[in-house]
Amino acid sequence: MRAQPPASHFIDGTYRHDDTAPARPDLYPYDGSVIAEIREATEAEIDAAFEAAVAAQKIWGAMAPVERGRVLRRAADLLRERNAALSELETLDTGKPIQETLVADAASGADALEFFGGIAATLNGEMIPLGEDWVYTRREPLGVCVGIGAWNYPIQIACWKAAPALAAGNAMIFKPSEETPLSALKLAEILIEAGAPPGVFNVVQGAGRVGAALVSDPRCAKVSLTGSVPTGRKVYAAAAEGIRHVTMELGGKSPLIVFEDADIENAVSAAINANFYSSGQICSNGTRVYVHKSIHDAFAERLVARVANARLGDPLDPETTIGPMVSETQRDKVLAMIEKGKSEGAALLCGGTSEGPFVAPTVFAGVTDGMSIARDEIFGPVLSLFSFEDEDEVVNRANNTDFGLAAGLFTRDLTRAHRVVARLQAGTCWINTYNLTPVESPFGGNKLSGVGRENARAALDHYTQTKSVYVCMGDTEAPF
Repeated sequence: MRAQPPASHFIDGTYRHDDTAPARPDLYPYDGSVIAEIREATEAEIDAAFEAAVAAQKIWGAMAPVERGRVLRRAADLLRERNAALSELETLDTGKPIQETLVADAASGADALEFFGGIAATLNGEMIPLGEDWVYTRREPLGVCVGIGAWNYPIQIACWKAAPALAAGNAMIFKPSEETPLSALKLAEILIEAGAPPGVFNVVQGAGRVGAALVSDPRCAKVSLTGSVPTGRKVYAAAAEGIRHVTMELGGKSPLIVFEDADIENAVSAAINANFYSSGQICSNGTRVYVHKSIHDAFAERLVARVANARLGDPLDPETTIGPMVSETQRDKVLAMIEKGKSEGAALLCGGTSEGPFVAPTVFAGVTDGMSIARDEIFGPVLSLFSFEDEDEVVNRANNTDFGLAAGLFTRDLTRAHRVVARLQAGTCWINTYNLTPVESPFGGNKLSGVGRENARAALDHYTQTKSVYVCMGDTEAPF
C-alpha cells in the first residue's frame, strides 16, 4: 500500500482511527492496486471531531484576522514546496495524469489559501450614521463548518472550502469523497505545521452515513458540498432541518456556443478542455457544443483530428494526456450513456470504446436536444455536437436545461459576446476560453447546479454572519 497514511482520520491535530471500524480499500484507478486502506469514522470519532472543532474555533476566531491570514499564507507556501509529492499522491488517488495534477490541484489549492490569507484582514463591517446615533456592523464567523468533497479535485476542493472558512474565523470538519480520501489528510498536516491550532481543520472519512451524521449534528453551523444533484438534494434537506447555512456546488450540463466568426482552432482547443480534461470528470464541462451551421463540418473535422492525438496510458507518465476513469462504476455509467447515445440516433464520430479502466475521448454529432446525452450529466469524456443557425435560437436551446452551472461562447464580435452572456442562465461564463477558474473569480451555479459561491470575496459572504449594533448617544424615551 504505497500511500497508506498513519491513520484514517485527522482530528484535533493528530491521526487516529478505530481499528474495529469498517475498512475500505483505496484503489489506484490505473491498475486497480490497493494504495491504502481507510477506515470509516465511528460515532465517537465524529463527536471528537466536533468537540475539537468547537474548542479550536473559539481560539481561532478570537485571533486577529491578520494572524489567521499569515497561517494560511504559510500553508500555501508549504503546498507549493511539496507540489511534486502532492501531485503524485493525487494522481494515484484519482487516476488523473501527472501533467495535470502538477498544475491544477495542489497548486490551485495553494492559490486559494494565499488569496484568502491575503484578504483575511480586510473582513470589516461598516459604520452607518443616524444623526446623533449610529449603527456599526460586525462580520462574525458562523462557527463549525462541514465541508463535503468530490473525487475529481480532492485537495483543490478541500482548499476552496477551508481557505474562506478559516480566513473568516471558522473551524472546519472536512469529509473527502470515499473514492479519494488521501490528500485532505496532507492538507490537515500542513495547516498544523503552518500554525493553525489543533482542531481548526479536521478530516473524517466515510460515505453517506458519515456525511449525514456531520450535516445533522447540532454543532454544524454550515455545510458546503461539492457533488451531484441527488446528493445535494439530500444534504440540502438535512441542513434545512437545522436551518443551517449551505453552499451547494452541484452538477451541470453546460453549453459551449461557437459562432460563425469564431477562431476555429481556439474553439476546438476549448472544446477539448471542456470535455476531455480530467477524463471529462469536471462539473462545469461544456458538454453541449453548439456550432453554427456554416462552420459545423469544418469544426467537427478539426476536432476529430485533434482528438486522435490524445494519449491514454499510465497517469504517472508525463506524456499521458488521458487517464482512467476514477472507478469501474463510473466507467460503466459512461459507457452506458454512450450506448444510449448510439441507440437514440446520434452519429459517433470517434471514441465510444473502452479498454480496461479507460474510456476513449468520444464525440457525437447529429445530437438533438431531447436525447439523453443532451440532457443528462455524463461526467466522462463524451462531447455532443449540435448545429444552430441564429443567436436567439441557440440561446434558448442553451438555456433549456435544469442546470445552470457554466456556459461559454466563441466569437470575434465582443458586442455579441456580452449580449449573449447576459442572456445565458449560468453562474460562471467564459468568452473565447473555457474552464479557467482563478480563485479571484466567484464560482458557482444557478438552478439545479447549486446555491452560493466559492472563491473570490463572494465566498466570505457565505462563511460569515452580519451582526448589527445600534449605538444610542442620548437618552432613551418611553411612553410610560
